[in-house]
Amino acid sequence: METTVTEIAPDIYRLSTYIGEADFLFNQFLIDAEEPLLFHCGLRALFPLVSDAVARVTPVERLRWITFGHVEADECGSMNSWLAAAPRAEVAHGAMGCLVSVADLADRPPHPLNDGDVLDLGGKRVRRLETPHVPHGWDAGLMYEETTGTLLCGDLFTAIGNAPALTEREIVGPALAAEDVFKASCLTADTAPAMRRLAGLAPATLGLMHGPAYAGDCGGALRDLAAAYEERFARSLRA
Repeated sequence: METTVTEIAPDIYRLSTYIGEADFLFNQFLIDAEEPLLFHCGLRALFPLVSDAVARVTPVERLRWITFGHVEADECGSMNSWLAAAPRAEVAHGAMGCLVSVADLADRPPHPLNDGDVLDLGGKRVRRLETPHVPHGWDAGLMYEETTGTLLCGDLFTAIGNAPALTEREIVGPALAAEDVFKASCLTADTAPAMRRLAGLAPATLGLMHGPAYAGDCGGALRDLAAAYEERFARSLRA
């Protein structure tokens, strides 16, 4: 295995590891700024590969912020390894997730974020967007980098298989095919409205955790996925 590094927007890097046995991609995102931020920690077993990838961009000990969408092994499994490697780093997560899980799991006290809170990284600004249960996890939330319009969208648009680092090809079909396999998304009355609110940001790039970064019609892709999930939710009510 190897972890590749690709700049998907100015000073925003996709760190991608393809695990062939699982036919699945695991991506993290590094924002290189005065206070560098890592979105997704990755699995503990992948820490050596991913930390080496970060070091190709900036020294690991410079990391200031460690963030993720929700508490799950592939999002925060190696959290404490990063804290040990970066003495100044703090874990920043939603206030609910900090209260329920992260304050106990992390080796240093986390920095709780409320909906709309911004971390000024110095040259970059990331805003926490609360998305409970979208796509899953009651502590779920995303990060939006305001200067480049990059939405780090976690498990939204999860796809099976390997993928290019950056694409403008359609991503909704592969996401629905993966949903048919995993059934990982919470389908509730709030799912589609939450995704349409994300579309309202008109992001320029989507950073997928399990798939390619996307530079096509990001708002349109979010609205199309919202419509598909809305139909699935309506169908479940009729069943």
